[in-house]
Amino acid sequence: MPVKKIWSINHACGHNAEADLTARPADQRAGYARWLAARDCTACWRASREEGSESTAEWLAKKRAEEQAEAEAWAKRYRMPPLEGSERAVGWAARCRHQLVTAAYSALVIEGGADEGDWEAIEDAVRTATRAGWWLDQRDADPADLPELLQAASETDRSTENPHF
Repeated sequence: MPVKKIWSINHACGHNAEADLTARPADQRAGYARWLAARDCTACWRASREEGSESTAEWLAKKRAEEQAEAEAWAKRYRMPPLEGSERAVGWAARCRHQLVTAAYSALVIEGGADEGDWEAIEDAVRTATRAGWWLDQRDADPADLPELLQAASETDRSTENPHF
């Protein structure tokens, strides 16, 4: 008598399904059927993945909104000019600028040997870099490199207006 090819699977979610195990070697079908029974059926598995991706998307949107609010409050507090670029790029770049500049302050002033006067010069240079794309390009840069990166910024990366408010 040949080993059966169609197995009735009672899934962990409570649903029953017929599984065609023809593609599996005969000696592996029972073990695979047991493995399938320990899992949710395909429909329940997909539904749980969709729910998980929605909650992940919600979490990510909340985190981005918090980061955006922090970046906006920081920019206002330190009189940073608005960035130039598309709406999507500006929001992302504002977060990148906030993260890079605050990390640079820690690396250069708190942990490094720079004094507040040195930092003010760096902060003034930060105010001139208003192209959102420039900040996006620097998002993975070492914070300690910020002064050199600002010096290397081209005229297209800089605002032509007075950076002091």
